[in-house]
Amino acid sequence: MPQESSQQPKQQPHRVVLVVDENSNPFEMSCAIEVFGLRRPELGRELYDFRLCADGPVTRVRDGFFTLTGVAGLEAAEDADTLIVPNRPDTETPRSPRVLDAVRRAHARGARLVGFCSGAFTMAEAGILDGRRAACHWMWAESFRTRFPRVCLEPDVLFVDDGDILTASGSASALDLGLHIVRRDHGAEIANAVSRRLVFAAHRDGGQRQFVERPLPDVPDESLAPLLAWAQERLGEPLTVAGLAARAAVSPATLHRRFRAQLGTTPLAWLTGERVALACRLIERGEERLDVVAARSGLGTAANLRARVRRETGLSPSAYRRRFGPAAGEAVRT
Repeated sequence: MPQESSQQPKQQPHRVVLVVDENSNPFEMSCAIEVFGLRRPELGRELYDFRLCADGPVTRVRDGFFTLTGVAGLEAAEDADTLIVPNRPDTETPRSPRVLDAVRRAHARGARLVGFCSGAFTMAEAGILDGRRAACHWMWAESFRTRFPRVCLEPDVLFVDDGDILTASGSASALDLGLHIVRRDHGAEIANAVSRRLVFAAHRDGGQRQFVERPLPDVPDESLAPLLAWAQERLGEPLTVAGLAARAAVSPATLHRRFRAQLGTTPLAWLTGERVALACRLIERGEERLDVVAARSGLGTAANLRARVRRETGLSPSAYRRRFGPAAGEAVRT
């Protein structure tokens, strides 16, 4: 009698499918490919199974810069775990009925839907955003509200995570949302590894402003980069906004203005976000003592740690450990 294998079946990577439509914007396509499509041997496992698909054999991208050929047909969208819907600058032109049908079917069977920039228009045309929260580029906010009054558009944010529907506001925020999805799926440690390879900020909260003023710096250089790097090495210390301002040799008011202009957030919100990200990494690395995690990350108490981690990830620290801790990694590798 043959022995049963003690090994568990190999877990298949989460399948992400990007739908390309006529006049799609190539920048957001590239963001999706970069975040979800590249192989990452340094991580020791595949994060996603990524595919492109289109409604026809030849798809002309924005302004005819190039045409896309040789990708799968729309049938590839039928087994996507996450479907990235098309976006394009001509928001007034109706989307392909076949593409809208594919989006509706994906939503009906429980797939996660993602829209970059004007992708919210595609979802709204498909009729799946009524009563839901969404983001789109500030240029089209008024037009969107007029056409889709039943959608809860959140103005001036980078992205909106509404559970199974996620939308990003503009071109660059496609990377922010992509990394947010990686962090949600695989934890802070993996998201940081991906962001390092991108040479991109690992964490910008979705509630940050879309439009960030970036005036030409006076002399001396007013970049926050040296201060941020200094603070990231000392998150477990009792850092305060006043202390950061003193380190930068400016007043707290000036520091607030620089954070708003360069990062679109406040010093305290940035500091809290960095501390939560560090706490998540410590949990992923196997630290089980919540008081130790709270102290090393600068969050102070286990109660504050629980509240902050739940607010950021939607999970308690123990649930986060079960999902992203060392034991979870071993389960994936078996």
